[in-house]
Amino acid sequence: MKKVEIFDPAMCCSTGVCGPSVDPELTRVASAIFAMEKKGFDITRYNLTSQPDKFVDQVEVNKILMDKGPDALPVVLVDGELEKIGSYPTNEEFAEWFGINSEELKGEKPRMPIKLNINNLK
Repeated sequence: MKKVEIFDPAMCCSTGVCGPSVDPELTRVASAIFAMEKKGFDITRYNLTSQPDKFVDQVEVNKILMDKGPDALPVVLVDGELEKIGSYPTNEEFAEWFGINSEELKGEKPRMPIKLNINNLK
């Protein structure tokens, strides 16, 4: 089985739903990773803010940070080999690495729409 490691830039959370705006790319990645973890795949994310030691210990990632700085993140390793720099894997790439259908990595849609009338809020 493949092992995927994602070295994220410094951020307060990995989901993309914190702060003043939602980052749809982080939300997609978080959803795909959650789906893969539920299936038992070996995938790990490291955050520069909370796990800087992982960035120092991993020689290839450390070299990229020294050469290009934190703007080069995210960095993705597959089985310890450099796979991507500066962008997250697509769902198709995740699916290829783990031998699954990319449709399995899409987030679940809400089962029932939520209707909200802000004119009635006081």
